Amino acid sequence: MSDRDFYGNWFRDGSVPDPMHSAQKGMKPELPKRFYKEAGVIERVGLNAVALDGRVARTPAKALLAVPSREIAEALAAEWNRQDTHIDPFAMPMTRIANSAIDGVSQSRQAVIDEISKFGGSDLLCYRADAPDRLVRRQNEAWNPVLEWSVQNLGSELLVVKGITHRAQAPEALAAIARAVSVHDDLGLASLHVVTTLTGSVVLALAVAKGHLEPEAAWAAAHVDEDYQIELWGSDEEAQRRRAWRWCEMEAASRLLAMLR
Repeated sequence: MSDRDFYGNWFRDGSVPDPMHSAQKGMKPELPKRFYKEAGVIERVGLNAVALDGRVARTPAKALLAVPSREIAEALAAEWNRQDTHIDPFAMPMTRIANSAIDGVSQSRQAVIDEISKFGGSDLLCYRADAPDRLVRRQNEAWNPVLEWSVQNLGSELLVVKGITHRAQAPEALAAIARAVSVHDDLGLASLHVVTTLTGSVVLALAVAKGHLEPEAAWAAAHVDEDYQIELWGSDEEAQRRRAWRWCEMEAASRLLAMLR
């Protein structure tokens, strides 16, 4: 067999279960054993494909696990090479994003663009606390500069609201966000979707995609409220594990966006 799919249900639609959620339910998934010695990159149909012992790997939908950029293909292959005795999809976030782009985004680009852009209507950066003063100050310091960048670079002037009552954004502001999202290719959209959903902000995601914000800065901005609560009440071990796992996803998607620039 020259080309194989090794993912099973773990990589269905390019995603995997949240490991913390799985642990809560007592799930102990059986991981497939590593069957290859080395992952590398070979050229196929004008693309750079991940190859396992010289055989092209495939996505869950049986498409080639291949991307235009050799740098990205080598990063995917590195994830495969880092696997130990078993193949752990939790440790392969870039491969999952690539699967999602190839199997999912390529078949429904406009739906993905719409889903990402919709975050602009209720973006995290637009809903502010009115007290206490320390939290208000932190939100302003972390979020106002990003919204100002959005106005200057995306043409999107979003309305800032005190409290949680929803306020509709101007159609032209949302259209500007949609235009900024739509310029990304399939892999860029898949990566942008990850960053947007993890941060709750399409503005932060676009700032990362365009190189305006480092991933760490965007991550900190997305967690202003949570970090304030941790200072007041402390954090528990499970929440720390969940956040660490989510950061790995954020880092992988941000790295892909950087390589796509």
